[in-house]
Amino acid sequence: MKKDDCIFCKIANGEIPTNSIYEDEKFRVILDMGPATKGHALILPKEHYANLYELPEDWAAEAMVLAKRMAGSMTEKLGCDGFNLVQNNNPCAGQTVFHFHLHLIPRYENDGQEILWNPTSPSAEELKEIHQILTK
Repeated sequence: MKKDDCIFCKIANGEIPTNSIYEDEKFRVILDMGPATKGHALILPKEHYANLYELPEDWAAEAMVLAKRMAGSMTEKLGCDGFNLVQNNNPCAGQTVFHFHLHLIPRYENDGQEILWNPTSPSAEELKEIHQILTK
C-alpha cells in the first residue's frame, strides 16, 4: 500500500521523475540527490513501510539480496574501493524520510567521508547484563 503524502512512495512508483538505476515489481533504486559520494543510491520499496521495524521479513531479505547485487555491479562500473550499506531508523538514528530506504554508498580512497562511530568501553559486567537482557 502506498501513502499519499510520502515523497518516497511517489518516487518509488514513478510519479516523480528521478535518476532510476534499477526497477523491479517491488523496488526502485535511485541516485541520491544529496550524495555522500559518486554513485550514492537508495533502494526504495514501492510499498510504504516507515522503517525496518515495519518492513516484512521477506521484503527485508529481498532488499539485502538486491543491495548485494547492486553493490557488486556498482563497484565494477564505478571502480570504487569499498562500499557502505546504511539504513537508519527513527530520528535519533538519523532517519529523515519516514519510508524505509537502504543507502548504497560507494567508497573511494580519500573520499573525505566518515561513516563511523566512537567506540565505547563497557565493563565486563555491563556486557554480561546486556547479554542477559538480549538472550532472555
